[in-house]
Amino acid sequence: FLQAGIRNPKAPVLFYGTKALCAIILPLLFIFSRFFILKQIMPVQLIAFSVMLALVGYYLPDLWLKIRTSQRKETISRGFPDALDLLVVCVEAGMGLDAAINRVAEEISLSNKVLADELRLLNLEIRAGKPRRDALQNLALRTGLEDVSSLVTLLIQTDKFGTSIARALRVHSDSMRTARYQRAEELATKLPVKLLFPLIFFIFPSLFVVIMGPAGIRIARAFKGVF
Repeated sequence: FLQAGIRNPKAPVLFYGTKALCAIILPLLFIFSRFFILKQIMPVQLIAFSVMLALVGYYLPDLWLKIRTSQRKETISRGFPDALDLLVVCVEAGMGLDAAINRVAEEISLSNKVLADELRLLNLEIRAGKPRRDALQNLALRTGLEDVSSLVTLLIQTDKFGTSIARALRVHSDSMRTARYQRAEELATKLPVKLLFPLIFFIFPSLFVVIMGPAGIRIARAFKGVF
């Protein structure tokens, strides 16, 4: 629920209640429709469809939660490289890490509100007295992204050994940019293979009809005149 952006403490109870309600309502609606619309359906088919709809209703909230979580992760992942670059600039300008995180949250609030809210919550936990290590680990837990987890590990190790935060962030930003380029190149490499099946099943038959259609009509007319 945290990774989906749901922070209501009653969310688990409401979620499982919704699962049970959907598992009951969908079969009941199907059974009621049998008396008005689907009058010719057999009892065995009625039971089978009712069980299937109960399973669909039970797992439908899980699908919704999974889609919402993946969309939120995608939103955070798109804005995270820019936020990291801003963090590097702020730290190299002489700001402390906490002030730099707060500044980055203010700057990216218009372009990526989800990531800005996570950074604000991180800053609020630190200001409330929670150790920075625990606050950073909570950030990685709420986002569920590998890039954020690697940054959190880097900041914790840097704070533990007393090394330069600006230099470590600069190196990490460069490595993340390289990894992003590599992911883009991987997607570009996979693109011709993904386009092969639409070309074979949709575009090539249309081209074949357009090119060979007139010739086929002329051949049919010629054979019609002969026979």
